Amino acid sequence: MSFEYQRVPDLGAGLRLHLNENVGGCSPAVLRAVRALDETSMATYPTYERATGKCAEHLGVPPDEVLLTNGLDDGIMAACVAAARERVTVPESIVVEPAFDMYAACTDATGGRVATIRPRPDLAFPIDELLAAIGPATRLVFLTSPNNPTGHLIDPEAIDRIAEAARHATVFLDEAYGDFGGTTFIGRRADHPNVLVGRTFAKAYGLAALRIGAVVGDPERLAALRRSVTPYSVNICAMVGLEAALRDREHVERYVSDVRRSRRLLYDACTRWGVQYWESAANFVLVKIGARASEVVRALAGRGIFIRDRSAEPGCDGCVRITTGRVQDTEACIAALDDIIQTEAAPCAAP
Repeated sequence: MSFEYQRVPDLGAGLRLHLNENVGGCSPAVLRAVRALDETSMATYPTYERATGKCAEHLGVPPDEVLLTNGLDDGIMAACVAAARERVTVPESIVVEPAFDMYAACTDATGGRVATIRPRPDLAFPIDELLAAIGPATRLVFLTSPNNPTGHLIDPEAIDRIAEAARHATVFLDEAYGDFGGTTFIGRRADHPNVLVGRTFAKAYGLAALRIGAVVGDPERLAALRRSVTPYSVNICAMVGLEAALRDREHVERYVSDVRRSRRLLYDACTRWGVQYWESAANFVLVKIGARASEVVRALAGRGIFIRDRSAEPGCDGCVRITTGRVQDTEACIAALDDIIQTEAAPCAAP
């Protein structure tokens, strides 16, 4: 079986609540920083020391424990390349489903084998099943906290147990949505040299198009990833944009506050509609519409509002994922769904 990341087709103009982007945009300071670049800046290779230092300061770690990457996807691929160099017949990556496509895609691209852990009926984290799957060929364990698409956080003690059980492997903890959950494993990572924590500035900071992420880990473990990352993979616009974004904490805090209010608005709406949802620590909510999930997605798209059909994901039959960002956008989506769910697509699934 082969794997490939499935890019979402361009849906045209409308309200983009399907890719978990910050549709309110980045900080104005980012635009000023990029516009201030001159001809020489664009014509010469960038240096990473200052941006790495600022990122390390933000994350509370020394600079040698940070690797800037061209989007977090770049870090995921580098981890898979490092695992492929291990002297194992076929290195294995464990992926807990439902999961980000890139874990399996990068493992497959580097010649590894993907071992998937099926979700429990309630989509709770399958710690016992994962621990049982760790074996001699395991070289990577991919975890996501908060998970995409459930929004669930993984108990830090569960991560401790996994790291101990897989000491011969790398545990790659993807915290792409960590800014919204208010928690991080970075402070506990020092007790587990085999844990790498991935962060992105695409979501809360609104830098998705600039492609900037970071991997935090033990310097020796990061050295294996540095061998796989191409020279100057992070461009100058991304670097100056990152520095500017990190300085404007108010912009990020305002958006995170909106996300939390939006989640609550959507929870209340789901209760009113009589549909199941999962409480989320991310900037989206997974909602079980039922058999008419695809119909609801199409009906919303007809009104210029885009959400993501996740029905094909393991354990997510009949589910859609809705980005909960700016309050006014969430209110617009809920107003449209009020009409669609109660009239065009009724009845929907009960909780």
